[in-house]
Amino acid sequence: MPGMGIVERKSRQKQALRERILDAARRIVMREGFAALSMRKIADAIEYSPATLYLHFASRDEIAQALCAEGYAQLLATFVPLAQIADPAERLKALGRAYVAFGVAHPETYRLIFMEDPSYTGAALGGAAAAAGKGAGGAVAAVADAGVTAASEAVETTAAGTTAAGTTAAASTASGKANLAPAKPDDDPGDAALHIMLRALEELKAAGRLSASMDVAVWAEAFWATLHGIVALNLTCPVFPSAPLDTVVGVALDTWLGMQPAGQSQGAAKSTRAGKKKSAEAPAELHAEAHSEAHAESPAETGVKPATKPKAASA
Repeated sequence: MPGMGIVERKSRQKQALRERILDAARRIVMREGFAALSMRKIADAIEYSPATLYLHFASRDEIAQALCAEGYAQLLATFVPLAQIADPAERLKALGRAYVAFGVAHPETYRLIFMEDPSYTGAALGGAAAAAGKGAGGAVAAVADAGVTAASEAVETTAAGTTAAGTTAAASTASGKANLAPAKPDDDPGDAALHIMLRALEELKAAGRLSASMDVAVWAEAFWATLHGIVALNLTCPVFPSAPLDTVVGVALDTWLGMQPAGQSQGAAKSTRAGKKKSAEAPAELHAEAHSEAHAESPAETGVKPATKPKAASA
């Protein structure tokens, strides 16, 4: 139908102009910072009137929220391949390094998402802004679904191999699946990123490498706060870090994730440590026992006559 062709063309033109507006806004933010962004400056960059911009975005804040959603989708895109790392502790370390690397490589985008306005952060993590940037976010979330599903299968494998002593941790993982279901293709990037991290934490719990009473959501928030602190200080504090940034990140990750090797539960680790301690103490105990027995032997057993008491001299 000719009418449908016109509608379709107008829709494509509207979308293309929207993308031009966002591209211009992105360039201004990257070059001059978010404070320099204005509707008039964007309009001048794309050679349209400011009134035209308001047909697509109600305000500068709405443009900022769309940029935040796009930026967070880019961050998630760096997370997705890391979901395939087998060991959950190493996976979390890789996610931490990727997070810091993103913040350092895209400072203005990071500032805009996490350090400018709380509503922008909410937009990046929330479904409304993800819908606004659905072209990037939807596709990335679909890829995340595959990565998270693989991680989920790893959890099931770990739980299946758990002994009777670890049944509680396995049950915790199984019950957590209802709340930590894999991200769907239309989920927002924030949820998809969170699922990747929470899955790794659930695997650690299932393997006995985290306390069974550990609230993984709280652990994830504290872990994120550490990473954000490193990025924020790197962006705002001229004397930070005094050591190479990679070294600081490595120390932070080792502090959080300096756990026993994969496949070894906390009980097994304690047993191993106790065994090593006992082995170290054994030679000293044997020496003390031998020394005690030597003193306890009777004269008949040793063949040595006891010393006789000298007789008193006669008067």
